[in-house]
Amino acid sequence: MPISLILYICLGVASLAIAAYVILAERSRRAIVSRAGERAGVVTVVGVAAKPRSAGESIIRRAAVFVPETWASDTKTGEALVQAGYDGPLAPLAYGAIRIAVLVGIPLLVGLVASTTSFSNFVFYVGAAAVIALILPKWYLIRAVRLRQERVRRSLPDALDLLVVCIEAGISLDAAILRVAKDLGTAHPELANELIVVNRKTNAGMPRSDALYGLWARTGVEEVRALITHIVQGEKWGTSSGKVLRVYSETLRRQRRQAAEKKAATAPVKMLVPLAIFIFPALLMVILGPVMMNVMTLFKQ
Repeated sequence: MPISLILYICLGVASLAIAAYVILAERSRRAIVSRAGERAGVVTVVGVAAKPRSAGESIIRRAAVFVPETWASDTKTGEALVQAGYDGPLAPLAYGAIRIAVLVGIPLLVGLVASTTSFSNFVFYVGAAAVIALILPKWYLIRAVRLRQERVRRSLPDALDLLVVCIEAGISLDAAILRVAKDLGTAHPELANELIVVNRKTNAGMPRSDALYGLWARTGVEEVRALITHIVQGEKWGTSSGKVLRVYSETLRRQRRQAAEKKAATAPVKMLVPLAIFIFPALLMVILGPVMMNVMTLFKQ
């Protein structure tokens, strides 16, 4: 076996191992934080930075040496990671390490597979794999943000209904937010976790308006921003929070129904492309195929 092939195999396996370990370490950290929040209900965030580093955090920080500074300190990427649900302090470093591992591992594996081809094909395959490896993590992050925002958007009407019931029962807004977060933990975990974060911030002394606007910054959903604006203005002018939430809940349900009707109306237009590419040619072959064969037979005679 040539030495270059052995190096390709070793580097590819090492890159995949680093990427897998970084992903598992981040998932483990998030699972521990989630279980701790479920046990404690509401806990303070003071002193989190003073916790001893785990083995996963140490390895991620060591791997961060190979991450470009622009990747590790990119503000837009950090906001996108938070909106995708990866809000840990090491999430940007882990994301940068994964990008490096993918950028190195995929071209190496493709080069290993295409090592028996000609040099021009080898360069083409490796270059295409490098472009795909460069785009793939960004595409995954954008898709994760979009899917999480859609889940949060769908869970808003249910959360608002529960908030209205709690507030009209005489519970304060902070206690109602905590109660709704606990009740929605199974059905809508994304919004429930964000509401728990809002409750923790208010308990730590942050103004409620700032904590609520932080909820919008962490999700990026425009409906959440409008809801927070209504709540803050209602408290400022002395309007009942229950009435504001009830009206906005009805507005959200109407908007969701209109969005579903819009998608249903645009479905025939979207179906034209697959029909024109896949269905119509097959129909033409089935209908005109025998006729064309008969015509060709007549011309041969």
